[in-house]
Amino acid sequence: MADYDAQPGRRSAPEPDLSSAQREADEVDLYAGLRGVAGLIAGGRRLIDILGDVAEFAARAIPGVDGAGVTVIDMSGASPSVKAWAVTAQFVEDIDKLQYTDVREGPCVTCMQTRRPTVSGSLGSDTRWPHFGGGVARMGVHSALALPMLVGDQLVGAINTYARTRDAFGDHAVELGSQFAAPAAVSVHNARLLDHAQERTNQLQRALGNRAVIDQAIGIIRARSGVGAEVAFDRLVRMSQTDNVKLHVVAERLVEEAVRRTKARQRE
Repeated sequence: MADYDAQPGRRSAPEPDLSSAQREADEVDLYAGLRGVAGLIAGGRRLIDILGDVAEFAARAIPGVDGAGVTVIDMSGASPSVKAWAVTAQFVEDIDKLQYTDVREGPCVTCMQTRRPTVSGSLGSDTRWPHFGGGVARMGVHSALALPMLVGDQLVGAINTYARTRDAFGDHAVELGSQFAAPAAVSVHNARLLDHAQERTNQLQRALGNRAVIDQAIGIIRARSGVGAEVAFDRLVRMSQTDNVKLHVVAERLVEEAVRRTKARQRE
């Protein structure tokens, strides 16, 4: 039997007596999803695009799913916060916006807190999320399965799956979903690392560009006034404070002004 947090006070529907053909079909779908996430190559693709692919694979790999989403969290602050998420359908986007932004409760929030799969078979009557469940039930969605994505002890995010029928997810779905979530977490984690590295590289490139223009501005001030580099830098800082703009912006203006003057003299 799969280990997960079920809806309190609700007896799950009996597991369907799946034929060997149906079980084989479910295994084929699971392996197709696993091959999909294993084959993801981030390259120059955005993190959100990778998440979208994982959500599509999850919807195929887990039986009974009508829509799925993949959420990544940011652990850099005092408490975890949602960094990004991608979905397979608009109704999943609406549901996730409700739980992340509006009411801040729901199966995904719970599964990331407990780090355990979380199941609900009747969201409208689920006492764990009194503000979330009723709103989702009015959308015509009644079942949810949320799976934490873990890499070792590190929580990367969660996979959210939803179904319009009641009691759509039992032991079978949780077992297959858990098998899918582990390698999916590795793919998402690697995509995040690459995304962070690319972002850091862009920041460093911008910083180098800013430093270069600041050095040029210092050289212009020195050439005009004959002062040393330290005094020229202090003057640039005072100009930045007086105009209440960033230092590199002041430097860019000074360099652009010098270029215009040089071109004007050349025309003359």
